[in-house]
Amino acid sequence: MPESNPNVITFYGTDWCPDCMRARNFLDKQRVAYVIVDIDESPEGRAVVEKLNHGMRSVPTIVFPDGSFLVEPSNAQLAQKLGLSVKG
Repeated sequence: MPESNPNVITFYGTDWCPDCMRARNFLDKQRVAYVIVDIDESPEGRAVVEKLNHGMRSVPTIVFPDGSFLVEPSNAQLAQKLGLSVKG
C-alpha cells in the first residue's frame, strides 16, 4: 500500500468496479494527481473504507488532502469538489 500523503488524493477502489473505472478516467482526463489503493489487495485500505463507510466496502471512496471524502461520487460531484468547471 502506498504511504499516506496528506497532500495527495487517495483513491480507494478495485479493478473490477465500473464506478471506480469511470471516476479514475475522469481524474486522469482532468490531470488530477492521486494514489490508488486497491482494497482487494490492501487490508489496510479495506479497513479505511470500512471505517469511513460504517462497515461497508463502498467504492470508490476518495479521500482528499483536507480530510474530506466522497463515496461513489458522480463526475459532477468530483468536479465540484475539485473546483473544476464542467461543460454539458
